[in-house]
Amino acid sequence: MLDHTRVADVKIDLISGMKLIAHDPIAGFGGIGEGMSLQKAPDGRRILWLAHEGPPKNFSGVDVTDPTRPKVIVQTDLPHNRVRSNSLETTGDLMAVAYQSYQHGEQPAGIELFDISVPENPRSISFFDCSGPHSRGVHQVWFVDGEFVHCAAGAPDFTPRNPLDDQPYRIIDVRNPSKPVEAGRWWMPGTAEGDDAAPPPRLKIDTGIRCHNTNVYPARPDRAYVGYIDGGFFVMDISDKSRPTVISRFSPNPPFPGFAHTLMPLFGRDLAVASHECIHDDGFDWPKLTWLLDIRCEDNPVALSTLPMPSFEEYSRKGGRFGCHNLHENPPRDTALHSENLLFSTLFNGGLRVHDISDPLIPREVGAFVPAAAPGARLPATQINEVYVDENGIVYCADRHAGGLYILELDL
Repeated sequence: MLDHTRVADVKIDLISGMKLIAHDPIAGFGGIGEGMSLQKAPDGRRILWLAHEGPPKNFSGVDVTDPTRPKVIVQTDLPHNRVRSNSLETTGDLMAVAYQSYQHGEQPAGIELFDISVPENPRSISFFDCSGPHSRGVHQVWFVDGEFVHCAAGAPDFTPRNPLDDQPYRIIDVRNPSKPVEAGRWWMPGTAEGDDAAPPPRLKIDTGIRCHNTNVYPARPDRAYVGYIDGGFFVMDISDKSRPTVISRFSPNPPFPGFAHTLMPLFGRDLAVASHECIHDDGFDWPKLTWLLDIRCEDNPVALSTLPMPSFEEYSRKGGRFGCHNLHENPPRDTALHSENLLFSTLFNGGLRVHDISDPLIPREVGAFVPAAAPGARLPATQINEVYVDENGIVYCADRHAGGLYILELDL
């Protein structure tokens, strides 16, 4: 662990609107995926759970009770190097972890539930198996109400027409955490064998027509906000979880490149934020943008603007990916910031960016953090992959490859 007195040793290419207060290399395994969740443990400690980008590590727990002095308290290993656990979520003292294999038919591929009431000793409760001949398991989990896990997941009985379309939207009932069962599923018509609909057209850069993010908020438990990669973004009615139905679709691709990642509603403002993910190096799939949508008529989302981006000429040459990725998703827990005017987003080598969207027609960048590449990193630029902001305005962001966890304090 880097002590807080060594923050000055972290090389920074750009910082504004924030102050770096701590950095932790996560015990030398600083490649962090898309899962960050902050637990308030029964003993009062605050534990930040981190999913790793890939093997050999599964997940890590970091004590951030004092955010200037983070401390890794537990780190677990994957069973082998053919699986990754890129996503996790916590609700109270339960944690759901996604397992995705590198090839179809491999195991483990599913969701594991853990009791994390003693953070140093996560205890496995159950495993929901999603493996199958055409399945890689689970890429993403959303678990905020203690009752249902919403996920992008293959299934033993799901056969896609195209192997890239292997993860539909699935809803898993975990009200009895020792015996999870499927409550419902949906896939874009035409992507599964046996569908009446014709196969949908493919994009020039074909990254699959399958589910990615599956956001459901207690403020509207009958709605799911789904990023469906090359299929675009969907607002869905899940009042009957056994039969999710489409209310509307927003898809700027084509003409833009695909990979719809996150659709996040801002209920108090009748807005939604839609982020794509850059998945290629050196600007090959540029532009990957984040859109602000008017959803006053939820059956007709209308694009209002896109977040301003840093210079393509500069960042496409820095190395690795440059473009939008993930957001602080306003998770409905008391350890998270809930803001409808500030957006926190990750741009890989473009770092972490903060935007004021008080005027959704003219979003403004008000903060940025771009650290230099970590020592020993395989790329010449840090790839900021994930962000989580707590209720006190402490910002946690992490590198996809080697840099570990950066902790910042807002100074806006």
